[in-house]
Amino acid sequence: MSTPRETILAALRARLSALPATALRGEVLPERVPADGLLILRDGEPGEPEVTLSPLAYHYQHRAEIEAVVQGADRDAVFDTLTVSIGAALAADRTLGGLCDWIEAEAPRVVDLPVEGAASLKAAVIPVLLHYSTADPLG
Repeated sequence: MSTPRETILAALRARLSALPATALRGEVLPERVPADGLLILRDGEPGEPEVTLSPLAYHYQHRAEIEAVVQGADRDAVFDTLTVSIGAALAADRTLGGLCDWIEAEAPRVVDLPVEGAASLKAAVIPVLLHYSTADPLG
């Protein structure tokens, strides 16, 4: 049986997998970036929970991260399309089918990365806040 945290992260990865870009979870950046872009979901940190005592519940604002990477001559347009599609995918169901209370993305932190002998990469880290509650911080 999976924990709520793992179930939510798996659902988020599944949501990202529906996009045209290749979606991975917890992987290293591969040598080649697909033409439609690459998304790598990082589990992130659940942070310190708010606790209610009756009934006992731990309320998290878990900060996961999506690394979005594109490469090629038209990388600005591809990157823009990719970030818009991520936003639309998250907005389509803010509870991931009822698995969490709310999901929202923050603005991307963008960087251009030069690559020796190839077109430079345009990459960003997109923080995603996952709001959920659980009866056990380990379960």
